[in-house]
Amino acid sequence: MAEETVQLAIGEGVATIALNQPAKRNALTVEMKVALLEAVEEVAAEDSVRAVVLTGSGRAFCAGQDLGEHAEALRADPASALDTVRAHYNPLVQAITDMDKPVLAAVNGTCVGAGLGLALACDLRLATASAKFATAFTAIGLSCDSGLSATLVRAVGAARASELVLLGEAFTAEQALAWGVVGRVVPDEQFAGAVEQLAGRLATGPTRAFAEAKRAMAGAWTPPIGEVLAAEAAAQSRLGLTTDHQGAVEAFLAKEQPKFSGA
Repeated sequence: MAEETVQLAIGEGVATIALNQPAKRNALTVEMKVALLEAVEEVAAEDSVRAVVLTGSGRAFCAGQDLGEHAEALRADPASALDTVRAHYNPLVQAITDMDKPVLAAVNGTCVGAGLGLALACDLRLATASAKFATAFTAIGLSCDSGLSATLVRAVGAARASELVLLGEAFTAEQALAWGVVGRVVPDEQFAGAVEQLAGRLATGPTRAFAEAKRAMAGAWTPPIGEVLAAEAAAQSRLGLTTDHQGAVEAFLAKEQPKFSGA
């Protein structure tokens, strides 16, 4: 595992996985996605771990896909630029969902795009009061990935999810709590202690009962999460070929407003 992009600490039954590129708001590169999956798989197999915390270093949880890296992939080959959804994002979401241990998303700051998808893949979400959220996908001419097309609907309902995805407006931690995106919000200065307390409670709880509960709830998905992920990946691959998406990514990097033509 590349420790410079992802940090893993295990102690007292709790594994803490931290995305560790704070200068880039923990935007996800291929290197980081590979390291994150390795960490998730490692803690899933470690018998001493009874609860997992997923968080970010610095002032962001995760700003989603690294668009600089993505722009390079689009310039090289638009047909394969979104292969990362199948290769990286889908296995990550599936590994978190399938893990026989409770996973807590400790949302310490900005939580956007695929970052929001990863948070929603976790079983519980605790956010700091200053955290900011957004779906962000349509702002660059894409649909949802990382399971968000299903997990967001389950969290907030179809009507609210449609607004959050189609309009793409940012929302606060207080709104996230009211709408069901997160379960708890605490003041910034109390955040670390609240994460430790909740993770400790999970780690000393009935581990096998938690695992069975996760399987039961996963079985209630209609369609199963794997089918959702496959459909999302296919949609993103189609959108990767559009001029709307390619132009929007370049506009984002140039700090300009994208212009969409529907092509």
